[in-house]
Amino acid sequence: MKSETVIDNRPVKVQVSHLTKYFGSLHVLDDVSFDIKKGEFVCVVGPTGCGKTTFLNLLTKIYEPSEGELRIDGELADPKKHNLAFVFQEPSALPWLTVEDNLRFGLKIKKLPKEEIERRVDRILKLLGLEEFRKAYPGQLSTSTEQRVIIGRAFAMEPDLLLMDEPYGQMDIKLRFYLEDEVLRLWREIGTTVVFITHNIEEAVYLSEKVLILSNKPATIKEELKNNLPYPRDIASREFVEMRKHITEQIKWW
Repeated sequence: MKSETVIDNRPVKVQVSHLTKYFGSLHVLDDVSFDIKKGEFVCVVGPTGCGKTTFLNLLTKIYEPSEGELRIDGELADPKKHNLAFVFQEPSALPWLTVEDNLRFGLKIKKLPKEEIERRVDRILKLLGLEEFRKAYPGQLSTSTEQRVIIGRAFAMEPDLLLMDEPYGQMDIKLRFYLEDEVLRLWREIGTTVVFITHNIEEAVYLSEKVLILSNKPATIKEELKNNLPYPRDIASREFVEMRKHITEQIKWW
C-alpha cells in the first residue's frame, strides 16, 4: 500500500534560500535552504535550543533574516500579500467570542464574502466535530477542545502556509494522538501546506511527509528525510520504529 498523499509532481509552494540569522554576535541559523511542495506536510526537529522557534519566526516574518530569503509561489513572502496562519502551544482562542465567532475571526479580517465565511465555518465545525460547541465560549471547553478550535481557525483561513509550533506540547499522549489525527484529516481535506515544529520524534514520524532535521546552533539542515510510510501510520511497525530511531540518532548533541 502506498501513501496517497505523496505526489512527486506537486509544484513548489515555498522556497527557502540561504536563510541565516544573527542576534548581535549570536549565530542562530546558518545558510538554510529547502523547498516545500504545495500541500506538503513538513515536520522540523532538532536538539533542544537549536533554534527551531527562531526558524519558525523567520518563516512567519516575525523576524527578518540576516541573510537569505523566503518565497511563496515565487514571490518574496509578505504577510500583507500572502495568507500565513499560525498555531502555537499556548491556548489562543479569543475568550470573549463563541467557537463559531473564533472561527470567523480571521475570515472577517480578510473581508471574505459572508457566504464564503459561513461555508468555511460550517465545514470546519463539521470536520472537527465541533457543531455541538458552536455557541460555547472557550472557558466552557476542555483544553483539547479549545485546541481543536484554534487548529480549525487556522485551517479555515486555507492559508498559503500554516506554521505550527509544538501545538500539543502540554497534552498527554492520548490527547496528542487524537489531535494529530484531527490535523491529518483537516490537512487531507483542505490541502494546506504545513510546517510543524516539534521536539517529539514519534509525532514527526506520525505526521510528516518530510522531516527537516536541524543541527545544533548555529542550526543548519543536517538531513532532509522523505517519509513515505502510508497513512494511517502504525507506530509499532518495523519501518516506523526504524525511522524514529534514525531521527533520534541524527539529533543527538554529539
